[in-house]
Amino acid sequence: MTYPRHYSLADRFLMDLQQAVRTIASSPDEPVGSHPDEGIPEPELDEDQCRHIAGLMRVNHAGEVSAQALYQGQALVSRHADVRDTLRQAAQEEHAHLIWCRRRLAELGHKPSRLTPAWYFGSLGIGMLAGLAGDRWSLGFVVETENQVIEHIDRHLDELPVEDGRTRAILEQMKHEEAHHGETARRAGGRELPWPVKRLMNGVSKLMTQGAKYV
Repeated sequence: MTYPRHYSLADRFLMDLQQAVRTIASSPDEPVGSHPDEGIPEPELDEDQCRHIAGLMRVNHAGEVSAQALYQGQALVSRHADVRDTLRQAAQEEHAHLIWCRRRLAELGHKPSRLTPAWYFGSLGIGMLAGLAGDRWSLGFVVETENQVIEHIDRHLDELPVEDGRTRAILEQMKHEEAHHGETARRAGGRELPWPVKRLMNGVSKLMTQGAKYV
């Protein structure tokens, strides 16, 4: 007869440290199953269009790095195994999004933000603080995070050149899965965050957006 293994806080920290390395040093060639843009032809884009799309995808890549770190930080201090599983599953799925963005950047001849380690470890700390507030607040943090990510994606979809079907397919699939993550967290008991917390999250998001787009 086998029994489920119970990981200590130190065990979970070491696993998250391994995941941090995997996130920060991600490769566009890392296998993550299918890609949403598979089979869609590369459009003819001029240099300005490539630069603009790459700026958007740097922001999305940074957002996926931050989302993984947030959820890992929350899972690290979560009090209940089922909540930890929900958070870790979302983080794992965000990693696929990260690789999609990373590969699209490489196709455009650009690289992710040089501030990627800062986005990761800053978000990890925020996630741990959110997790310490309690699991229901932590899940509510997931809901609001995903709502704000979807707003970013909608703006980026509006800004994309019409002919760039590859990037559009990636963002539309990401939007669909982010909405699923948010709904899963809401159904698991996530509480709506107070208005000042939402505003603070929005301010941090804007700071990251500007930093990731140009640096």
